[in-house]
Amino acid sequence: MNLEDPSEIARKLGDLREEHRDLDRAIARLVEDPGADQIGLKRMKKRKLKLRDWMAYLESRLIPDLDA
Repeated sequence: MNLEDPSEIARKLGDLREEHRDLDRAIARLVEDPGADQIGLKRMKKRKLKLRDWMAYLESRLIPDLDA
């Protein structure tokens, strides 16, 4: 992925947002299930946090640098 191309960044952001939403839904379902795999749930939550961090980074790449 070219981190200099805004269209590629926007496309990747869309993919990450979709994965983040999917994980959010899956986590919500597992939280309500008392027999859910707790280790798997923790892994999903960590993945969701990593996705959020990556999205924040890519969003910051879309903001143009301004000379002070």
